[in-house]
Amino acid sequence: MSEIYDLKGLKCPLPVLKARKRLQGMAPGGRLWLETTDPLATIDIPAFCNEDGHRLIETQTVPGGHRFLIERGAS
Repeated sequence: MSEIYDLKGLKCPLPVLKARKRLQGMAPGGRLWLETTDPLATIDIPAFCNEDGHRLIETQTVPGGHRFLIERGAS
């Protein structure tokens, strides 16, 4: 089971900044669920993954927000 990182209530750019810091501390290939309520996260999280070399495995719409499953890249 992948770890869940609760970023609910945070507005852009905080979800991306906090996700970047958390992922930096993980081994490549590690997976992390992000939970957000910021509507812009549906744009920001995929762009962040693309820019930083992480893999966006899954996106889910949940009551009040979104969940993203990210696999840490090699870099």
